[in-house]
Amino acid sequence: MYENETRPQRALLVSLDTGEYDAEVSLGELEELAHTAGAEPVLTLTQKRPAPDTATCIGSGMVEQAAQLCQQEEIDLLIFDRELTPTQIRNLEKACGVQVIDRTTLILDIFAQRARSKEGKLQVELAQLKYNLPRLMGEGLALSRLGGGIGTRGPGETKLETDRRHIRRRISSLKEQLRDVEAARGLINRRREKDGTVTVALVGYTNAGKSTLMNQLTQAGVLAEDKLFATLDPTSRKLVLPSGMAVLLVDTVGFVSRLPHNLVEAFKSTLEEAAWSDVIIRVADAGDEQREEQLAVTDEVLDGLDCTDIPRLTVYNKCDKPNTLSFDPDILLTSAKTGYGLDKLLQKLDEVLSDRV
Repeated sequence: MYENETRPQRALLVSLDTGEYDAEVSLGELEELAHTAGAEPVLTLTQKRPAPDTATCIGSGMVEQAAQLCQQEEIDLLIFDRELTPTQIRNLEKACGVQVIDRTTLILDIFAQRARSKEGKLQVELAQLKYNLPRLMGEGLALSRLGGGIGTRGPGETKLETDRRHIRRRISSLKEQLRDVEAARGLINRRREKDGTVTVALVGYTNAGKSTLMNQLTQAGVLAEDKLFATLDPTSRKLVLPSGMAVLLVDTVGFVSRLPHNLVEAFKSTLEEAAWSDVIIRVADAGDEQREEQLAVTDEVLDGLDCTDIPRLTVYNKCDKPNTLSFDPDILLTSAKTGYGLDKLLQKLDEVLSDRV
């Protein structure tokens, strides 16, 4: 994704509803993702089918409609709310005359824009290469002819094979660099444990207000935007509880429904900050009707990181917005924006960590 000199890319969002998940909710999320990436979602198209069409994902009639809309509305980009095969992308681009990307490519692009640390950038590049390697196909004759230059002429590798080999080498190099970074962080975490440092991790769905919560509690100055994936790199700040106990508060990357597998794998080391913590605070947007489903996604990822024995607190944030919450004594209601409920959150942390005083 990019912005040209005159305007952002105008996007047509396409959803195929096969009944696997709530297509309407997912399409709304895709619209937010498109905005975050810098595109301008102009129109949406939804089609119900029992399964994707192998050639174009959507049916031929819908492809024709999409092609007409692209021409009439000056669309630059088609964004599909699911993963597409290389064949589907190629056929759709040929039919519609515009660039076509899928949900995973969009999320990877946002991560590439927002990664700041060395580790974050390495993880993003690794995820992109892993996703693109099996999709690397010949485009006409361009990738199938022999490479030019010394050492490539004659019965050598095709350019496509050379590209694949180069990507595999780069993937190996990135994995090695990440292992070094992870080993260094492991030493830091073990030093924290040795020093008796108590760690509290903020985890949850993207845009639930984790960074704003951290800023309110610690005056951390963490980037906090009303956009998805505002935080990619873990940030740690000192937090003093009412009892006087000092803990380390860690803000982590947000989750999203149907998060691409490669992305979960690539960012596992960043999320492992939660696995080293003494308490996990699960943060959800109080005003989001999907908050319980979002917390389920959060728990699923945490369980995959062997965090099952770590105490978890549940916070419904953004309580400055109208919501239909029923009272549940196990759920803390906060507004990081106004400060509402933060005193109760700190008291609860003190209770949970009382044995560490």
